Amino acid sequence: MKTSHWLAMVCLAVSLPTQAETFKPIELKDQELASLRGRYVMPGRIVSFGIVMTSTWQNANGEVIGATSAMQVQQSTIKPQFYVSMINEKGTGSAQTSSTGTGTVSGGSGLNTTQGVTQVVRAAGDFNAANNNVDINVTKGNEAPAGQPQGQALAAGSTLSGSNGAGSMSVSSTSNGVQMNIVANGNQGSSMQTLGQGGLMQNTTLLGASNRVSNLTSLNVVLRDSPPMAGSVGANLEQLKGLRNLGY
Repeated sequence: MKTSHWLAMVCLAVSLPTQAETFKPIELKDQELASLRGRYVMPGRIVSFGIVMTSTWQNANGEVIGATSAMQVQQSTIKPQFYVSMINEKGTGSAQTSSTGTGTVSGGSGLNTTQGVTQVVRAAGDFNAANNNVDINVTKGNEAPAGQPQGQALAAGSTLSGSNGAGSMSVSSTSNGVQMNIVANGNQGSSMQTLGQGGLMQNTTLLGASNRVSNLTSLNVVLRDSPPMAGSVGANLEQLKGLRNLGY
């Protein structure tokens, strides 16, 4: 064998351990992993915690049906409570005439078993638009936002509803949380938004044409910069525990 071949083999043999060492996995210590995990906030730092959910459906004639459900928990809150404001807007008078939806959407039974945040849009019509959105807003301050949510109080186990030419809207408070449902007239489709049991579902099914659907949920938290006063941690924790009665 030629000397050049021997040299090539020796160089290759020497380089193998170096390459293996380069790609050797590195084990992280618990202290290093701790810096990568999600952080938590003590209840005493929470000045205010609020939820705003809005669902709307606009048909081809411009009519809008929907509702806004809001809750705000702060130090002075005795019992967490959702307040509902119905949305009922007449058509513009210049839009096209809507026809009965003929689309068909099948399946979807697995959506009832999802966890966390689930956003779904299924369309079997034309010229539709749907928007599912979740906002998490964290600000710093020592005071809660001024004012309380407006609307009619949603008692546990109750349902508030409304309807117009666009369809029917219902907001329900159950042991699983809060659910907002829209059933559009003329077989145009349906929309559902539910929050509870540690999850959020935004689901829209479009069977007709020229509809505009929106499901929005906003979580708003105000954190104080200064350390909490003695005894305030327990008080705030008890208020947050009250959310469990609503299915959270």
